[in-house]
Amino acid sequence: MMSSVVLHLAKRGLIKPPPYATETQYEVMTGSIAYGVSCDVSDMDIVGFCVPSKEVVFPHLAGQIFRFGKEKAHFDQFQQHHIGDPEHDRIYDITVYNIVRFFHLCMENNPNMVDALFVPQRCILHITKIGNIVRDHRREFLHKGAWHRFKGYAYSQLHKIRTKNPEGKRKEIVEKFGFDVKFAYHVVRLLDEVEQILETGDLDLERCREHCKAIRAGEVSLAEIEEHFSIKEKALEEVYHKSTLPYSPDEEKIKTLLLACLEEFYGSLDKCVIHHVDSESILSDLENLIAKYRR
Repeated sequence: MMSSVVLHLAKRGLIKPPPYATETQYEVMTGSIAYGVSCDVSDMDIVGFCVPSKEVVFPHLAGQIFRFGKEKAHFDQFQQHHIGDPEHDRIYDITVYNIVRFFHLCMENNPNMVDALFVPQRCILHITKIGNIVRDHRREFLHKGAWHRFKGYAYSQLHKIRTKNPEGKRKEIVEKFGFDVKFAYHVVRLLDEVEQILETGDLDLERCREHCKAIRAGEVSLAEIEEHFSIKEKALEEVYHKSTLPYSPDEEKIKTLLLACLEEFYGSLDKCVIHHVDSESILSDLENLIAKYRR
């Protein structure tokens, strides 16, 4: 396992993230490397999350009143693209999320975030105790809403295939194969991933790598891709209805997991979180106490 790439780049002055964004709790390689479709590591997509200062996560600790006055700077994510690293002859695209934002996107089953949760072990660059806690509970984020999210992303990739006037590397790909094979393989990959999620409640990002490799090599026609999408979409509607996953995320369970991670990082959250107590329980306790001292 490598050390934190984000911290390494920051120390060399190649990126300038907020201080807490360099202290990642979880940092992974995503994209074609994670899908097993590319052996080229010269271009690396890196996604991670950090825990910012307590006042960022709980702004009331800094005296901020919701919707009153000028809001202080908020931090959702640090993102920087096309970072050249001559030392390793690589180009990086980096995104580091606030842990709260990361949890929220995972809870929504955002395909990119789900991928980051389920990357193969070889793609984990840096992980702490908190990162391990999240990864160990990654299946708890999955629900049937993934079908709508992943299908929407697949539709988007299909639309992009037909986009006119591609530029840069995309133009070269279209000129070589007649259509954008990178967008095409993502269509197949996304449908395969959501099928796994709905059927098993788990995810292996490399399951359809051979099919995706064949698409990237131009061995599969656009007509075959479109037919595959049409057939798979109908089949997955049936899988969706039969899936035993919950229809929506268990927000309270995920919130509890998030608070456990924050407590692991900050220590006690007594001054940060107000725990609402059942009023009936309070009354019952008071009645028992009164009865005790009347004896």
